[in-house]
Amino acid sequence: MDSLFIIEPGCYIRKDGNSLKIMRGKTVLDTVPASGLKQLTLAGSPSLSGPVLDFLIKNNIDTVFLTRTGRFRARLLLDEPGHVALRQQQYLRLADTDFKLDLARRIVKGKLENQSRLLIRRSRQYHVEQLGITGIQIRSLQTKLSGAKDADQIRGIEGYGARLFYSVFALLLREDDFTFSGRNRRPPKDPVNALLSFVYTLFTNEILNGIKRAGLDPYLGALHEIAHGRPSLACDLVEEWRVWGERLVLMLINRRMITPDDFIYDSSAEKCGELPVRMKPRVCRALISAWYKQLDKAILYPFTGQRTALRWIMHSQCRRLAESLQDDAAGYQPFPLPR
Repeated sequence: MDSLFIIEPGCYIRKDGNSLKIMRGKTVLDTVPASGLKQLTLAGSPSLSGPVLDFLIKNNIDTVFLTRTGRFRARLLLDEPGHVALRQQQYLRLADTDFKLDLARRIVKGKLENQSRLLIRRSRQYHVEQLGITGIQIRSLQTKLSGAKDADQIRGIEGYGARLFYSVFALLLREDDFTFSGRNRRPPKDPVNALLSFVYTLFTNEILNGIKRAGLDPYLGALHEIAHGRPSLACDLVEEWRVWGERLVLMLINRRMITPDDFIYDSSAEKCGELPVRMKPRVCRALISAWYKQLDKAILYPFTGQRTALRWIMHSQCRRLAESLQDDAAGYQPFPLPR
């Protein structure tokens, strides 16, 4: 086991020799050996003792803290030697305005293309013309990127594409018990938005792992500005993967693997006539299980011509970015959603 999620309410972690025990009261829910464990993700407020924190640090286990709704809160910062020469190159290249804008354009172009492909494919599958029309509109935005003269204009094009995409997202839902009237977050106010927020966090964390293994600084990106505590480069590189998260959410809903009863509405946080919503542990487990299966699925990686697990493709994309920082001829190319 290389990754572990703890989402059950009322849990705490106890150190036992070279293993961690996941406890609720006096009941042992699971025992996890340190060998092979690379990342621990904690949702909600599970209890960690001093010995457990020492265990995580000594075993170099990346530890991520999420809210109950799946929003990133913090990460246990471990001492990493990194790749000094590569990071020096990263700082120099991203200080070059032309290079930085070119990379931001490439990232947004990749996201727009993947959104367009998903909508056009589903338009044919569901015989819904509006999906195809919107997909073409999003694709046409790519031509505007070349004329964008600064980062704000590039971000504006990306934002407009996102608004177009979410304007027809409800047409992708084939289960009448779920509705979608627009993207909202912090906190999400309906089940679909709760699922989207959680899955975006999962993908961002996996990209962050790939960035760290590639030796890059995750806090300096091209599209997202520097902000305290925000891994801007991870936010950049996850853009091309958002559509994979959206497909995962649609699969869970459209195949009726989850129901509206799998969500809890918080009446104490009522805002604007809506109730913020969070997932019950059962649906969290279903989502995480489906996510792991997606990561392990082998697909064709066009840059190598080989079938590769999606997880390693994500990490390979991080390494390809590192190569593009060191070689002018190796311009970064986002991973395309297969046609």
